[in-house]
Amino acid sequence: MSSLDKAVQTQIDNIQKKTGKSLEELAAIVKKSGLTKHGEIRDMLKKKLGLGHGDANTLVHVVLKSDGTRAAEGKSPDAVLDEIYSGAKAGFRPIHEKLMKEINKFGEFEIAPKKGYVSLRRKKQFAMIGPKTNTRFEVGINAKDFNKNSRLLEQPKGSMCNYIVNLTDAKEVDAELIAWLKSAFEQAG
Repeated sequence: MSSLDKAVQTQIDNIQKKTGKSLEELAAIVKKSGLTKHGEIRDMLKKKLGLGHGDANTLVHVVLKSDGTRAAEGKSPDAVLDEIYSGAKAGFRPIHEKLMKEINKFGEFEIAPKKGYVSLRRKKQFAMIGPKTNTRFEVGINAKDFNKNSRLLEQPKGSMCNYIVNLTDAKEVDAELIAWLKSAFEQAG
């Protein structure tokens, strides 16, 4: 079991403890709701069970077997990247390449391609990179205590990342962004 799989299992175990319900019971709640869209199910779980956004999101992925890991299963990392950076999102590949060139200088870490982004991990995830829309590339950063900055968008507690930086061009991969990523890398142990 990879460290990412272990982290998801730990999160699911914690959700079961918080709710007092088994995974099967939680899956039954989802099925009984009649909802089919990810966001609707996530919001229902947040309201009905009092789960945070991240926990509800993970639970939906596990129940629907729709997480990025399963979507990328059996494909080579290059094939997943080719899928991520295809069509209208193909123009974002240079941002990805420039980021990875800089991040690779930090030291050893795990690259886990998902369906629509790439997760970067040490003992824990320190960054997520990939196109968010056809016009915006997103760098998710897991770190603590960064100073306020107009580029650095703090995310709600329980989100997949503590901060988001939106990019539209490889020129925006600058020393400031790399310093934030290096800090996250170091904090991830």
